[in-house]
Amino acid sequence: MDDGVITIKDKPAAGPVIRLHENDNVLIARGDIAIGAKLLEGLTAKSQVPAGHKIAARAIKKGDPILKYAVTIGFASADIPAGTYVHSHNLEFREFDRDYAYARDYKPVQMVPEAERATFMGIVRANGQVATRNYLGILSTVNCSATVAHKIAEYFTPERLAEYPNIDGVCAFAHGTGCGMEMTGEPMDLLRRTMAGYARHANLAGALIVGLGCERNQIKGLMKEEGLEVSSRLKTFVMQESGGTRKTIEAGIAALKEMLPEANKVMRQRVPASHLMMGLQCGGSDGFSSITANPALGAAMDLLARHGGTFILSETPEIYGVEHTLTRRAKSREVGEKLIERIRWWKDVYTVGRDTQINGVVSPGNQTGGLANIFEKSLGSSMKGGTGPLNAVYRYAEPVTEKGFVFMDTPGFDPTSATGQIAGGANMIMFTTGRGSMFGAKPVPSLKLATNTPMFNRLAEDMDINCGEILEGSATLSEVAQKIFDLMLRTASGEKSKSELLGLGDHEYVPWNIGVTG
Repeated sequence: MDDGVITIKDKPAAGPVIRLHENDNVLIARGDIAIGAKLLEGLTAKSQVPAGHKIAARAIKKGDPILKYAVTIGFASADIPAGTYVHSHNLEFREFDRDYAYARDYKPVQMVPEAERATFMGIVRANGQVATRNYLGILSTVNCSATVAHKIAEYFTPERLAEYPNIDGVCAFAHGTGCGMEMTGEPMDLLRRTMAGYARHANLAGALIVGLGCERNQIKGLMKEEGLEVSSRLKTFVMQESGGTRKTIEAGIAALKEMLPEANKVMRQRVPASHLMMGLQCGGSDGFSSITANPALGAAMDLLARHGGTFILSETPEIYGVEHTLTRRAKSREVGEKLIERIRWWKDVYTVGRDTQINGVVSPGNQTGGLANIFEKSLGSSMKGGTGPLNAVYRYAEPVTEKGFVFMDTPGFDPTSATGQIAGGANMIMFTTGRGSMFGAKPVPSLKLATNTPMFNRLAEDMDINCGEILEGSATLSEVAQKIFDLMLRTASGEKSKSELLGLGDHEYVPWNIGVTG
């Protein structure tokens, strides 16, 4: 029965397979399973099954729904005997009716008493914003000024910034569009609000905006539409008016040099965790994502909500199929309907006739990791949003103003999705991975959470937390959630994440290009 209620166990029972819900007709292989292996009382494996993949808990008839966490993830395309491997070869992806039951299960968050709420050491800006990092940035209006933006940033090497120890770096935010695109409407609006979100982001002590001069995304239009004004912390340059490439680079370097002393004056101070806004991401997901890292992150975010913070679930294609588990938690019918409107836009307008994951097929890495289709992937992905109420739904890169759990419409492509979240105000990225995604996202720190121990050990330089401990029984889901929450506070206070130590994040600024290029 697909009742839309996902109940997550704090500690999966030991054994070769994991039963996630009593109504499920599939089990999850804890490790590789050989033919003839004893699984549960009376159940023997009739197939070899890789770790993280599914095996029939009982005989399943052709056309029956396949249930995982008591949620439909597809339908049997043939009769499946008990003990048989279940994957994309015998699991059919097709639409099915879902009861959105808007706001039916809404429950307000039980807040921690204010005097007991968590804190971190943040950077308080003059306008009241709180930063987790202290960067200077250069934004290009168009691809034609991208090289200039990068050259300006490249000048400010660690050696040249050595006398400014409170500055985390200078980074360029360049992109591949800005011209040859629609001059009005949502594609241009989206690009401009993304740029503006970065320009006014708390983690930037100052910024430059560099344009070519003849592009469609004119600096004057950007500044006017987004309410930006030139100031001591925001300067603009037009290459065709500044003497060309070399002179614009020199002028940009000089402008940032003037900003450095003031930017370096910041001091961290203790502030409430309510100033934290997490962007939630997952990449390289596997069959353990819905058992370890994603629900553990969701539990950590439930904690953050109780302390007054905010977290943004995104990647619209990766909630498709389980969106009814979110609409039921919406704080109002209006919020739930806004989520469904976004999904329908993806299905009926944006991806019609296209070979994209919202239309069924997930990546080869997801398939190898045990995920048969987008419904199964979405089941795990949505768990990052915890169990609390859905308070708001935003379009891409819109400023996030609600507290607690919110959703932002973005693609599933991680750099583009994270770019929208950061533009909306996220001051940290929380990233779960099963296959091992390598990710950073300046100007905010990113924490990477591994779903399984073998991958964590293999990629230890890139992974911050091993959620595979849940699978092994050495830690409960609640204990790992607390580890995530505590590391999040330390990272927000200045402790470097693995991706920061590796220098990742210079090329992950990728605004969503939804329009026609012509």
